[in-house]
Amino acid sequence: MSPAPLTPTASELRELALTEAEYRRALDLLGRAPNRLELGMLGALWSEHCSYKTSRPLLSRLGSTGPQVVVGPGENAGVVDLGGDLLCCFKIESHNHPSAIEPVQGAATGVGGILRDVFAMGARPVAILDALRFGDLGDASQRHRFAKVVEGVGFYGNCVGVPTVGGETYFDPAYAGNCLVNAMCVGLARRDQLLHAVARGVGNPVLLVGADTGRDGIHGATFASVQLDEQAEGRRPAVQVGNPFLEKCLLEACLELAGHPAVIGLQDCGAAGLTSSCAEMAQRGGVGIALDLDKVARRESGMTPYEVMLSESQERMVLVVERGRESEVRAVFDRWELRSDVIGKVIADPELRLSSAGEEVARLPLEVLVDGFMPRHPPRSRPAEVAARLEADPLALEPRWPLEESWLRLLASPNCGDTAWIYRQYDHQVGDDTVAGPGGDAAVLRLRGRPDGLALTVDGAHRSAVLDPRRGTQLAVAEALRNLACAGAEPLALTNCLNFGDPDQEEVMWQLDEAVAGLAEAARELGVPVVSGNVSLYNDLSGAGIPPTPVVGMVGRVEQVRRSPGAAFSRSGDLVYLLGPEGAELGGSELQRLAQGEVLGPPPALDLGLELRVARAVAAAVGGAIARSAHDSSLGGRAVTLAESCVAGGLGAEVELPSPGPGSPRGWWWGVLFGETSGRYLLSVDPGSEAELVGICRREGAPHRLVGTVGGEAISIRGVVSIPLAAAAAARAGSLEGPMAAALT
Repeated sequence: MSPAPLTPTASELRELALTEAEYRRALDLLGRAPNRLELGMLGALWSEHCSYKTSRPLLSRLGSTGPQVVVGPGENAGVVDLGGDLLCCFKIESHNHPSAIEPVQGAATGVGGILRDVFAMGARPVAILDALRFGDLGDASQRHRFAKVVEGVGFYGNCVGVPTVGGETYFDPAYAGNCLVNAMCVGLARRDQLLHAVARGVGNPVLLVGADTGRDGIHGATFASVQLDEQAEGRRPAVQVGNPFLEKCLLEACLELAGHPAVIGLQDCGAAGLTSSCAEMAQRGGVGIALDLDKVARRESGMTPYEVMLSESQERMVLVVERGRESEVRAVFDRWELRSDVIGKVIADPELRLSSAGEEVARLPLEVLVDGFMPRHPPRSRPAEVAARLEADPLALEPRWPLEESWLRLLASPNCGDTAWIYRQYDHQVGDDTVAGPGGDAAVLRLRGRPDGLALTVDGAHRSAVLDPRRGTQLAVAEALRNLACAGAEPLALTNCLNFGDPDQEEVMWQLDEAVAGLAEAARELGVPVVSGNVSLYNDLSGAGIPPTPVVGMVGRVEQVRRSPGAAFSRSGDLVYLLGPEGAELGGSELQRLAQGEVLGPPPALDLGLELRVARAVAAAVGGAIARSAHDSSLGGRAVTLAESCVAGGLGAEVELPSPGPGSPRGWWWGVLFGETSGRYLLSVDPGSEAELVGICRREGAPHRLVGTVGGEAISIRGVVSIPLAAAAAARAGSLEGPMAAALT
């Protein structure tokens, strides 16, 4: 006998992230009232986190096709062709709310989840990257949360044995209430190993493998789909608990089965647990699944069917295998000392059917459970204050600090300083395929048995997206392209994580709409398809939301793997070239944030066609071993880029930049030195290679100018400002080391 239907209270609906209108829709679609278990399952799969009910209407704009694309959005991860029989699989995901209330486990299980997304495709994870956002490190609580998130990322990745090879971190008071923790994973698979998350074949058994099911993570998907508030600590049970050593065994067992003829489908048991994994696999295959919940191994006594179906216990996978060959598959898991249980079977009727103690406890049609949610089209509007901010002229404002002090303050800020404190806690060499690791523009991995390699990067929009979310998103895509160019790589595809506040606020919905439009346009113009992604909304604390924060992960191919030249100036007497546009602008810049405490003026200019031409020139100069160093200009502008190359190589430099014309505003030099105009790089070359570099730039139509030479003990803008190399090095070294050492003693 099925459990009795439920008439939920308003608070019960809120707990499930369901509205009254959605409950009425469920009644209409089912023709009856759901019981408590069915309502919980609907709440999980209709949540923003699982259904994308707000963002899905926008994401259809993104171009996801290309000759190199094997699998686009809709699977566990995107897949591109590397030639031969080798495929690259990658995706980025968010774990923001869990990390806000339980930073170690929140970050660790975020890494665990993205690893499973990749090896569920039959791909061996070869790299992890992260993108983190926190409040001001002057706040002790922010230092603590940041330290614990870094600990969680390193703990899980190091234990599983996948190198963490890159990332980016940004600090701003706007993230104090809701930190962002985005994790990206990249994997490799042979073509004949590629797996899909699908159920097929009536009568085929469904297996649950890996960890036993506990009560951790219940309502995790719905928790990710609501705002945080003062009662957030009470949500701690919604955070999963990870076991990386178990995940390592699960990874190896699943990869051993990749390509096995008895394995029909494989799916990570992640958000919404068994509910989402089984329902989505069945929906993709046009079939249904019947589960006997008494066969689900539990690690806690007295668990109800509700808890079993909505648990998000980690390190679990769901498989559909060919009937009669279960023993072959289970023998592999036995060898890895992993539990595997047949918990159900594929059925012809397209529904999820659950039983316990010999009775049916839930039955939901998949068209209702998976696709029955109400697409949302919240109103959106561009606030009047956006136009007012864009009209301001930052160069006309009185500079707060002299040029030299501005330069050193930027170098000493956590956003422009040395990030070694973070990546020293990550193992970035495990596997022995890391050619260029953290700390540079892009990571580079070798592909064993081949001359080519992979370049990887993750980048995000900074405060420019507050001024113009469309252009801010495009700037993030362009930054990722530049980072790959500095490694000599041709871009293959991108993944994205769109982090925004409450879409029921008209300004936030406008930001999301504009950001997706910007992502679509930039990806199309630069020829980089979007093959996977994630949307994280409701990043608010008691109504105060984060700035729009689109994050982009990009993968490129390096034709010939050699040690990348990196950003460091390496020899006195080398020539320094500036490639890309000139410009004097401060809108949305890091200096503006530090000096003025607000965001004003138009964001950095962007010409996507020019961006692509200059990137091709830089990639050719790096790939042809013409450039001794290559570094793109981003946060802090040209002055910070120059100082980073000097400090990295232990060599000073003297460069000359354009002088102001008549009537230039007082802040003109600050805009020239610290403005963040997109599409610029600093390259150093041997004088004997100058002609080759110039020839490449002319061929590609890339603006280029000789600006100076490497050498000496100072970093100097000729006739304008100079700082000692030692002072720049000390400022950068203390940017994170200082506040974090004080926090952890």
